Amino acid sequence: MSGARTFIRVLLFGLAFFISANASAAMTLAQVNALQAQAVKGNVQALRQLQSAAQAGVADAQFNLGVMYDKGQGVRQNYAEATEWFRKSAEQGVADAQSNLGVMYAKGLGVPQSYVVAAKWYRKAAEQGDATAQANLGFMYAKGQSVPQNYAEAVQWFRKAAEQGYADAQYNLGFMYDYGEGVPQNYAEAAKWYRRSAEQGLAAAQYNLGVMYDKGQGVPQNYAEAVQWFRKAAEQGYADAQFGLGVMYEQNQGVPQNYTAAVKWYGKSADQGDAAAQGNLAVMYWLGRGVPQDYTQALKWFIVAKASGDSKRVAKGMQQLERLATPAQIAQAQALARAWWAAHHGSR
Repeated sequence: MSGARTFIRVLLFGLAFFISANASAAMTLAQVNALQAQAVKGNVQALRQLQSAAQAGVADAQFNLGVMYDKGQGVRQNYAEATEWFRKSAEQGVADAQSNLGVMYAKGLGVPQSYVVAAKWYRKAAEQGDATAQANLGFMYAKGQSVPQNYAEAVQWFRKAAEQGYADAQYNLGFMYDYGEGVPQNYAEAAKWYRRSAEQGLAAAQYNLGVMYDKGQGVPQNYAEAVQWFRKAAEQGYADAQFGLGVMYEQNQGVPQNYTAAVKWYGKSADQGDAAAQGNLAVMYWLGRGVPQDYTQALKWFIVAKASGDSKRVAKGMQQLERLATPAQIAQAQALARAWWAAHHGSR
């Protein structure tokens, strides 16, 4: 399951206008956001007014100032300063600030990492209906981070956020239905929530929905539809989808067989460390499918795939190929594999 990503929301409205320090306490959210919009652009006067409002206890100003320090927008990035302003705003009950303060503790930004404190602030924001906090609290229950692992509780929070349209929560709720964690396994429900997330552009959901179509789980089997969703995720750089799309091109499923395209997508996935793609790419070089036959490149990718954890699957192929290759080709392949590994993972 992918972790729920955290977003720090910045609300920007209107244009900045002068507000005296004495009027800070009565400042509206629109006025605070207008000041922030100008402060982010480097307007020193607007920044000072925003700081004055925050110091005067305006909760929205405290939150927005925290966002600026967190992002390094209009001020030097300072996580400790961001955390303090989020805390001041959170203590006044601002849900966005509570959610962001939870993120700071979860990630250890500006404060010592503490999942216990993160869960505390996520819960406060979640109970106010903040979708990001609901998704993050659900993730903590799913993983057992500072709270007892409880899939049913995780589902409850994922559902609350998913019903608000939060893409990561929709994906995670789909995952829970897909694997029967916290709810009875239900592929149709899994596909439903994956689709809602996928339509918002989440690559992991696009890939999983593609898998559902590929296998005919929860939806009628449809290779062309699987290819469509694999491609959307693959074009975002999602390695599993790149591998899956390569398989579809190699096996003539949902698209005309095209070894060149298969090699292209296997290569993109392989370069991200996907062991299965590395193994398949080795076979393509071995057989000369989509690329000129090249035992050196084939052995290189077998060696890399083995190092990536696919040792059982590639062992037989490596043994057969080593009998066909010359000692010089084997030595070159080993050198190329070491160079690839050093470039992608450091020396080994």
